[in-house]
Formats: sequence, C-alpha cells, structure tokens
Amino acid sequence: MADSFLARLSLFLFALLFLFATYSWVYRPDPNFNPTLGSGSTARVDRSEEKPRHPLDPLTAREIDRVRAILTGYNPGFGSGSAKIHAMTLDEPEKTRVTRWRKGDRLPPRTAEVVAMWNGETHVMTVHLDSGRVVSDRVNPTSGYPILTSNEIMAASQVPFKSIEFNNSIKARGIPYADLKCITPSAGWFGPDEEGRRVIKIQCFSQQGTPNFFMRPIEGLYMTVDIDRLEVIKIVDKGPVPVPKGAGTDYRFKVQNKPAQMDRINPISIEQPEGPSFRVEDGHLVKWANWVFHIRPDQRAGLIISQATVRDSETGEPRSVMYKGFASEMFVPYMDPEEGWYFKSYMDVGEFGLGPTAMPLVPLNDCPRNAYYLDGVFSSPDGIPYIQSNMICLFERYAGDVSWRHSEILLPEQGIRESRAKVTLVARMAVSVGNYDYIFDWEFQTDGLIRVTVSASGMLMVKGTPYQNVDDLGDKEDDSGPLISENVIGVVHDHFVTFHLDMDIDGSTNNSFVKVHLEKQRVPKGKSPRKSYLKVKKYVAKTEKDAQIKLNLYDPYEFHVVNPNRRSRLGNPAGYKIVPGGNSASLLDHDDPPQIRGAFTNNQIWVTRYNRSEQWAGGVLMYQSQGDDTLQVWSDRDRSIENKDIVLWYTLGFHHIPCQEDYPVMPTVSASFELKPVNFFESNPILGVEPFFEKDLPVCRPAATS
Repeated sequence: MADSFLARLSLFLFALLFLFATYSWVYRPDPNFNPTLGSGSTARVDRSEEKPRHPLDPLTAREIDRVRAILTGYNPGFGSGSAKIHAMTLDEPEKTRVTRWRKGDRLPPRTAEVVAMWNGETHVMTVHLDSGRVVSDRVNPTSGYPILTSNEIMAASQVPFKSIEFNNSIKARGIPYADLKCITPSAGWFGPDEEGRRVIKIQCFSQQGTPNFFMRPIEGLYMTVDIDRLEVIKIVDKGPVPVPKGAGTDYRFKVQNKPAQMDRINPISIEQPEGPSFRVEDGHLVKWANWVFHIRPDQRAGLIISQATVRDSETGEPRSVMYKGFASEMFVPYMDPEEGWYFKSYMDVGEFGLGPTAMPLVPLNDCPRNAYYLDGVFSSPDGIPYIQSNMICLFERYAGDVSWRHSEILLPEQGIRESRAKVTLVARMAVSVGNYDYIFDWEFQTDGLIRVTVSASGMLMVKGTPYQNVDDLGDKEDDSGPLISENVIGVVHDHFVTFHLDMDIDGSTNNSFVKVHLEKQRVPKGKSPRKSYLKVKKYVAKTEKDAQIKLNLYDPYEFHVVNPNRRSRLGNPAGYKIVPGGNSASLLDHDDPPQIRGAFTNNQIWVTRYNRSEQWAGGVLMYQSQGDDTLQVWSDRDRSIENKDIVLWYTLGFHHIPCQEDYPVMPTVSASFELKPVNFFESNPILGVEPFFEKDLPVCRPAATS
C-alpha cells in the first residue's frame, strides 16, 4: 500500500509540474528586451489588456474569457465542469475580407471555433464574440474525437494503479512503484469493437536511476483504458522481459562525467553590431528585407504563416506569394504488429496538438542571440487562458553560405570576383510530443525562396528484449527492428508531415497547377552524334485527381503553381514551384487501418479546390477517426482546379531504421522542401544587393594555426 501511495504521489507531482510548464505565467530569459527587435524579458508578461490588431491575430486572453462566458450561457455545463473545451482557436474571416483589409480599417467581426465535449458527444461550435452568441453547433460531424486534453492524459495514466491485476504484475517484476512512469499512447482505430467509447493505451517504464525512462520499457504489459469512465478495459500480460539498464541513459549535461573525445568548440554566435534587421509590428506582423508576413501561434498547428508577400526588386511592389501555410497533420506509424505495438500510429497534430506541446525554447541553443520570442495564448479545458511562453522564435541566420557568386577567369585584367552572402530569416518552433522532439523552421530568403524544414530529435520509442548482443539472436531476427543497446530494440517507424500551402500567387486567388515534365526524346538517326535528349512539356492539371502526385526519380517533373492572369514581359505566367528535398513514401497497404486514417500520405503532392472546412489533412476530429474526412477523400471528389482558388499540399517524411547512435538520445535528422519563384521576377531579384565589407563588422580574426 505504501508503494502504491508513493506511486500515486509521484504521478500527482508530475501532473503538477506538467501543468505548471503548460499553464503558468513563465518568465522570459533575456534581460535585453526590445518590444520591436529584442528577444525575451525578465518582466512578467500581462496579456489581459491585449487587443487584436489584424484580422488573423490569435484570440487574446480577454477574448478567451469572453468565449468562456458565452459558452457558459449557452450550456451551464461549461460552468459546472461537465462540458470541456478541447480546442479553441480563431475562426478566420473569409479570405476576401482579410485581403481587402488595410491597417487602420475596422477589424472584421471576431469569431472563435471551439471543439468541446459533453454527454459523450463532440460539438464543433462557432462563437460570435461581438453578438455573444453560439452561431453554429455541429454535433459529431465526422467519426473520431477531439484533441486530448492534458487533464485527460494525466487522469488516464493513473487508472492502472486501481487495478489489482496491474499491481500484481508490477510486483511480480520487482519494480518499485516509486520508479514507475506510465504514458498514454493514442489508440488509433481498428474496427467496430472500438466504436462508441474513447479509449487510450497505457505503457509503463522504470525511471530508476535515470530521467530517461523511455529507454527502460516494462515490456510485455499493456493496458487499454476508457478515457471517460477512467477504468481499465483490458490488460495484456505476456510475462516479464528484462528491463534495460539505466546506466548511461541520462542525457543531462550536469551528470556527464566523461567529456566527449573531441577538441573543444569555442562559443559561437552571429554578431549584429547594428542589431537585427527584422522587426515585429503589432505583435504578429514580421517585416524583414523584402518580406512581410503574419505569424501566429495556434493550438493545433503550433505555428501558422499567413499573407506572405515579397517586394518586387525593380518596382518595390509587394506581391503575394502564400495566403496561409502550416503543418496540417503528422503520421508516425511503428512497424511492429504485436499486441503491445500494433496500435502505435500517432497523428500528433490532431491527437495532441502542437501548441500545447511546444515547450519554451532554450536561448543560445534552440535560438541564437538577438532572437525575438513569441508566446502562445491558449484555452485550458475550463476555458481559462494560459500562456505558452517563448514557443516561437524569429532570428536571422548566416552560416557562411552564398546567395550568388561569379569569378571571371577569362577577364583577368578586370579582376572580377563578385559574391553575396546569404542571410535568411527563420521562424522556429520546437515541440516535445512524448518521446520525440520536432523542430519546425520556416526560412525566408531575399531571392524569394521559402524553405520549410522539419527536424526530429529526442528519444526513440524502444522495445524491451531478452537479447543483449546480435550474436544471441542466432538465425532469428526480430521483426520490430535492430538491437541498439543491451535489451533494447529500436522499433522501425516512419515520420510524415503534411503541409497545407494556400498559394495565392501575385495578387490573385485563382491559380493553376502545372506539371512540367522532362520527357526523353530519341534523336533521329543521322541528325546528330547524340542519341537522346530531354524535352520540357507542360501540362495544366484540370482536376484534383490530375494533381495527385507520387514522386519518381525516373519520371522527373517540376510542379508549378502559377497565376495565369499575371505574366512577365516575356509572357511567362508568374509562379512558384515546390522543390522536394529528400523524401520517403508510406509503404503500408492502403487497407491497413493506420493508412486508412493516414491516407493523406498516399501521395507526396496534392492540389485541392479551396474550402474553408478542409484545413486538417486527417480531418477535423482525428482521435480514433475512421478515415472518412481526409485529404484523400476530398481530393477524390475530383473538383475542377484550373484557374481556381487552390491549395497545394506537400508531405515530407523519412523512414527511420534506428541505430546505436540514436541511443540514448538521437542526434537531429531533417527533411525539407522549398517554395521557389519561377518566372515570378523579371530577373535575378538580388542582383543589386550590397556585399559585406570588413569595415562593416567588428574585428574578429581566426586564431593562428600551426
């Protein structure tokens, strides 16, 4: 009983710490705060009087309070606690109202979208703040349930301790209750037996001797819990498996007693004698070089970039590039079909939300000196606003890269050596979704290019095994993945992130999607010593199915989004192309339940007709969804997309075969794509950019070498 009490006390304290990190007023780390250009502040941030200044500004703390009051009048359950808010975000005005708005104009009416639950039903509501009314209430609009709240996760993690069978299983394994840590993997959806109730899985670990409990799984013991009734539905106990060692798994710097065998790297930072070049106006409008865009934290997407415009280098005219871009959904399926693993196919955006999991960024390590930090303001399940501190940072990056250069070897008398340094602006967010950490970068270049990068770090989700060496396996091979440490298997899995990219090119919502094909041609006999060459042919996609694209190195295309109504002096339509980086495709069968829900990864590129209700690639309600409201479903409607308001979708990803270097915490791996101007400018837009000179910078020279 004492052990059980200690375990519950430990979980209670952990819950308090989690809530503090998520809901509290947090102090900023940098004392050199400038409200226009600086980073953080040590002063307490009071947001109670903040007001929106732009149609796309997120809900303020005062507005969240207003929504809570309206909801309580609509349903007293919000006051008593029987009705809970799972998500509350800005319900954006119509695009036409936003694009017509100018600073100084009156803001369009402010509305909120609220996803809530009561009496076992999901309500997707539109709340009008000015009139004080709930103007729309859709009940169970699709299969699935809303984002889980932290309260639900904490409550569900404590349920197993009520089970005699669970307690006996832990005792039989000889694991002290005080060292027990249980997590709540999402359950996925695997058929009608799971309908009608919200369920979650429970997996436990030992944190004895290390905070890195993820490396010490208690394998063979799995539970299913009813979230609403807080009761154990099912326990599977396959018998004890050795718990991996704790030694060597603590990743904190303060406990490292053996320095890395490498020469010390001296501290490094970018020095900006005149301060950063960007500025943030009215809280969310970013201006830098030739770019202007709106940035906002979001409870589900984490970070949203809107109304990105780039200034024409010749005319000075601001020209629209992208109306809205954000990470729409993530899909992380694990490749182990056994009882305790088959359900692990996480949809992190729709099941947990990237906003609540975006922990405060670490100055000088997550973000460099002179970074500017933005807080998120979100709603708790009770409708109380809370601050997610320092969840986004903005900074300029210079890593010695080159924007453009040429040295003319054939005119030595003129001594031509022209080079321009590449300085970029980065908007960054890092989320900790359970064991994994994901870093999202939106990087803006002066040549009009936008690079989007997703990086993964953190802990592997590992499996316990009786084997300590690959030689112990003999002729056997574990289906789950490779051995990465004694008694530890790194389970093979995938990472996919699907981005919603509403491209409105050069002043028009009506765009077209052009497939630019490189087609091999055979040279007629006798015409040339060459035998073959490549020819460019362009095809305008007519419908959504025409724009379902699987990338293929041996069938090369470029993919352009163009404004057919805006042409260059040469007659080319102004456009942007999506440039894929290294990528992977989902190899799961399309009838596999995780892939049915993750059907948005069936292609790497999609283009759909714009629809305000089609924002989330996995559907509005993702938890335990059945795949009836996905990007695949929308695209299969095959609507016309030529010269229409369209949305580009791109899925990046990578297969992850774990290795020893990923243990006990993995070095960062990245995947990216680019949005690049194509016939958008009349010529190189950064031809007139000034080079840097020694006189512009402080004296700083490399140390002498032997």
